[in-house]
Amino acid sequence: MAFNAGIILQWYFHLNIFVAIAIIAIAAIGLFIFSKLSSFKKFVYGWVRGCFILLLFVSAGIVITWLQNIQHNSNWYGKFYQPDDFVIATIQEPLVQKTNSYKALAEVSFVVKNEKLINTKGNILIYFKNDAVTTQLKYGKQIFFRKSIQAINNNGNPAALDYKRYCLFQNITGQIFLSKKDFKMLEVDNVNKIHQLLFAIRDWALNVLKINIQSSKALGIAEALLLGYRNDLDKDLVQAYSNTGVVHIIAISGLHIGVIYGALLSFFSLFKSKKIRKWVEPLIVLLVIWLFTLIAGAAPSVLRASVMFSFLLIGRTMNKRGNMYNTLAASAFVLLLINPFYLWDVGFQLSYSAVFSIVLCNKSISNQLYFKNKMIRSIWQLCAISLSAQVFTLPIVIYHFHQLPILFLLSNLFAVPLSGIILFEELLLFCFSWWHLLASFIGWVTEWCIKLMNDFIEHIDKLPFSTWDGLHFSLIQLIILTIATCFVCAWIFNRRTNYLLKALFCFCIFFVFRDVVFIRHQQQKKLIVYHVPKLSAIDFIAGRTVKFAGDTTVVTNTLLRNFNIKPSRIKHRVYNRENILLPCIENRVLNIHSKNILLLGNCSKLNFPDKKIPLHVLILTKNTVLTPLEISKIFNCGYIVADGSVPVWKSQQWKKQFEQLHLRFFSTAQDGAFTLKL
Repeated sequence: MAFNAGIILQWYFHLNIFVAIAIIAIAAIGLFIFSKLSSFKKFVYGWVRGCFILLLFVSAGIVITWLQNIQHNSNWYGKFYQPDDFVIATIQEPLVQKTNSYKALAEVSFVVKNEKLINTKGNILIYFKNDAVTTQLKYGKQIFFRKSIQAINNNGNPAALDYKRYCLFQNITGQIFLSKKDFKMLEVDNVNKIHQLLFAIRDWALNVLKINIQSSKALGIAEALLLGYRNDLDKDLVQAYSNTGVVHIIAISGLHIGVIYGALLSFFSLFKSKKIRKWVEPLIVLLVIWLFTLIAGAAPSVLRASVMFSFLLIGRTMNKRGNMYNTLAASAFVLLLINPFYLWDVGFQLSYSAVFSIVLCNKSISNQLYFKNKMIRSIWQLCAISLSAQVFTLPIVIYHFHQLPILFLLSNLFAVPLSGIILFEELLLFCFSWWHLLASFIGWVTEWCIKLMNDFIEHIDKLPFSTWDGLHFSLIQLIILTIATCFVCAWIFNRRTNYLLKALFCFCIFFVFRDVVFIRHQQQKKLIVYHVPKLSAIDFIAGRTVKFAGDTTVVTNTLLRNFNIKPSRIKHRVYNRENILLPCIENRVLNIHSKNILLLGNCSKLNFPDKKIPLHVLILTKNTVLTPLEISKIFNCGYIVADGSVPVWKSQQWKKQFEQLHLRFFSTAQDGAFTLKL
């Protein structure tokens, strides 16, 4: 916890590295002085020694987080690069096909300044135009270009994903779109042989699955289930898995590593030789687990599982049975030493909270019921595991995803065992891929099982009560609810009344916070102009209701709605599945709560009035044909806002012209969503 505190302090308060060095010096001096005390004083003031040790861990968190931030690296390309400089970049992964382009992660290897090569670090995202991609453009290829690298920015909509931070945590600080004429490929490649081998193995595995599984939906699930490859997943199907609480099946986690670990141990149990069991078994198991982890992309969830199972295996080999909580904490500590930014990864948080919940609560929940029938008992044990996993994960799920899968128990009861069977079938498919007839049969069985699982999940998702949507917790509420959950668990284990009273007190505080928020939102009146590229999207909020104006595609298209306006509506407590659409309001002055608002479209024939039309907000769209000078002569505006339908180049041009006219101009493309209290 002290190490985590150091990570959080460094990220949010941007402490100088010398602060950490000073803390280390103070702690070291304190420990040295403490060592010179008498035995009696060491015993009495032992807590002081503990504080100094914890300070060392805090400072370690600060130092590692500071060093992990690529922007603090002396060779980061951002310290040397200027927009007109030449750049040599190395493709770091196979290209991924998008709708209108190909995407690739690349490292800026060199910046060319004054005909000198400067060795640099740092990643960028490169989007290649479709006609620019050839078979030669692959992992390890070096390209040479001069086009300006653009900074990564968030869309600026309320409660939207902090995409800029997400990229920074992966050392990505820029992006660029390249056509065929914008770059040249160098003859010399920059290839890491280990990475090349892993990509080759993954490509072989993907090819085996594509040959033997014909359905595109089933293929996407098969690739994600075994390899963590998510590029072929059907997006609506992923949403169904998320809504029903089984998305962990297609996100490689402890479930997958546990299946492989158990299968390997069962295989080696057939050998009677002690030497094989003692030396060969752990080496092979560790090798397979970590090879699988690397091929799967080393996601935090699979890394956590691999590290934890490695600790268990090493302890088992040394005939030492460790405490499960210590093993779990040790694996988390190792991962955070490698990358402290895993602390913000949702998969990392859910993975550890789920395993902690299972270890803590599964036995107590399982013992509540006992069935003589072995099959019913097995079903109940699976239910107990699913229930126990939810104890500490549900608050996190609601906080991040704003929904609660009501039927998670039913969906997990069916999907988890079936996914285990599918995983074994895929492993068999790889083992017998050389035998075409048998591989085709295994592929057909695997495809049938995946279709069965998909059909079940989609059927559950269609039930009107399957998901409780539109939930919102603040960070304070999440902390209070987690503390209350801890007190409830303590009361169940110890049956002490004071723990129950503390839990009830926490729940009271939680609901007081919640009621205050509801009352505050009941009185809200807001106008929000969202930034949705190429589209208009405006919300008029009054209390707990919202009315939408703009392109209906934004609310009818699930992906556009969920990404752009749903988080904002949930935050403002106005979310519902039905959308209230306003009729066309273009070129009509709306008077809302004494505020005049106009959505300006095509009105080239508008006559200049004798007196300027007073407006609080003038919203410009892609259909606006009036020039800034004409607008200034017709309207007396408080705010002029260009919505997302206006091209970036046009909004930049308008901004300069409106600034010359001394008018307040706001572009959603440059400044994010525009919000005004009415």
